[in-house]
Amino acid sequence: MNGVRASGIPIVDLRDYLAGVEAGRAAAAADVCAALEGIGFFGIANHGVPERVVEAAFAASQRFFDLPLADKLAVRVNMGHRGYLPMADQHRADAARPNLSESYLIGPDLAEDDPAVLEGRPLHGVNPWPDAPDGFRGALGGFHAAMSALGLRLLPLFETALDLPDGFFAARYRNPMGFVRSLHYPPAPADAVPDQFGAAPHSDFGFITILAQDDVGGLQVQTRAGDWIDAPNLPGVFLVNIGDMLMRWTNDRFRSTVHRVLNAPGRDRYSLPFFFDPDFETEVSCLESCTGPGNPPRYDPVVWGDFLTDSFNANHAYRKKAGRAS
Repeated sequence: MNGVRASGIPIVDLRDYLAGVEAGRAAAAADVCAALEGIGFFGIANHGVPERVVEAAFAASQRFFDLPLADKLAVRVNMGHRGYLPMADQHRADAARPNLSESYLIGPDLAEDDPAVLEGRPLHGVNPWPDAPDGFRGALGGFHAAMSALGLRLLPLFETALDLPDGFFAARYRNPMGFVRSLHYPPAPADAVPDQFGAAPHSDFGFITILAQDDVGGLQVQTRAGDWIDAPNLPGVFLVNIGDMLMRWTNDRFRSTVHRVLNAPGRDRYSLPFFFDPDFETEVSCLESCTGPGNPPRYDPVVWGDFLTDSFNANHAYRKKAGRAS
């Protein structure tokens, strides 16, 4: 295993861009483009999400994970990919062991009579909110809303970086598939084996992931050279990385980056990744700005929802037990 070195992940300041300062968008987009053509991760500072919203979500998450297991299992994950995932439920197809973590997932808060729910569309369902702790739904729901708004504000940066017309991605985010995954990583066992991870080495599946994390650390990113580096862990800064779907869309111009989480000795770790992905029926095919003479499309077109459903079926124990249903 390669050694770990200091972070080389850049931080992009969004203050001027979000304030509407002239040239702010071009400057931020250039920084994003450079990061995604390089390490594949970047941090965002001055992103506009209130600290109180983030703190409330972390506090509510910790109170939920402190509940007895029976209470958490009362909202066990459903086939809409919402609810509680017990410890070691996620086992990456190429990993030796399940992840040493537990989590709670929420998606867009759909009603039981929502057309997508009634038709049984894969990965669409009702969030199974727990009875306790008090304020949990408001805190996680508020975080989901704030991160969804931030994701929409980031889309123009990707359009500029990829020489796309204004609104290209927004037109594919009319009913986005945005999921918050509240994660708890327990302390590393005293007898932990080398191939046991809080999150085994992997790349994400989708468009972008926006991560809020506590001060414990443990997230590591693999460079193109194969070295592992510690991700920065700075107050008020979110980390952003792209997933496999955007890599396909950009014909490998932007590369999804392998990362992992190590359980910390003697400390619990909490994180709040937000997976911001387009409408379920979005067709993902090579962008015109990412192909040309000598650079043909590397991937066949795919429907995003089908791609994600197949990815979840291969990597989550609850879906395997259900016979890979929708």
